[in-house]
Amino acid sequence: MKVLLNGKIIDRKDAKVDIEDRGYQFGDGIYEAIRVYQGQLFTFQEHMQRLYRSAEKIDLTIPYTQEMFKAWFTELIAKNQLETGMIYFQVSRGVQAPRNHIYQESLTPAIMATTMAAPRDLSEHRKGIKTITVPDTRWLHCDIKSLNLLGNLMATNQAAKAGAKEAIFYRSPDTVTECSHSNVSIIKEGVLITHPANEYILNGITRQVILSLAKQLSIPFEERPFTLAELKAADEVFISSISAEVTAVGQVDDVTIGNGKIGPVSEKILTAFTNEIEKNCGITLRSTAK
Repeated sequence: MKVLLNGKIIDRKDAKVDIEDRGYQFGDGIYEAIRVYQGQLFTFQEHMQRLYRSAEKIDLTIPYTQEMFKAWFTELIAKNQLETGMIYFQVSRGVQAPRNHIYQESLTPAIMATTMAAPRDLSEHRKGIKTITVPDTRWLHCDIKSLNLLGNLMATNQAAKAGAKEAIFYRSPDTVTECSHSNVSIIKEGVLITHPANEYILNGITRQVILSLAKQLSIPFEERPFTLAELKAADEVFISSISAEVTAVGQVDDVTIGNGKIGPVSEKILTAFTNEIEKNCGITLRSTAK
């Protein structure tokens, strides 16, 4: 297995992170993950633009261009023979000793990237997952794709203990925001509703693609807050992310959504999303799972 570390592609066993790295000590950094289909990067530019926006919000200067990242990722995909999966990469502020909450502006960011296989199975997207709702007690900078994910991890593990696949966050008293590792949308009377892209959610790249597709498909949509009651009374619910794509939610807490499987509007969006992958990557997807 090959990895990217500070501009060099090396064996994973040779990759070392300094104990004084601020990403390790403070979670002082950002990250992205890009989906790969048949060896091709999907929505590469959109992910990179969000990476640089996150960096700007925390006063972090990335010393590499998008073109350099694309060349590294292309090489990493080839050397690891990645067919369908994803590239995970992160940028920490770098090494600073002794440990200090105030960071030095002259630090050199530490950059790493790895790959992982993630086969695509449409049956998983359609069958309807179980979810639970969890109070959203995280910080107020969820729009930054930060390394600080402890709140998300706690919610994910709470969901797993309940036999659920995802945790849906809500802020007091009852406004639904997003999920522990995806965005969430509802369908009511043919209208797609999703929380607006502000500091309470990460503006998912898949979410952005879906809204663009909804416009093309003449599916009306609203970017507005919605409540737990609206969530549980929805005709359809789905989550979205680079790994989930468009995945139906069949159950929220003890409430069954629709028939417990993917609904007609969500199915239409999933089909359009599949077509968008093929168009964006210049491929024909081989997954035929139903």
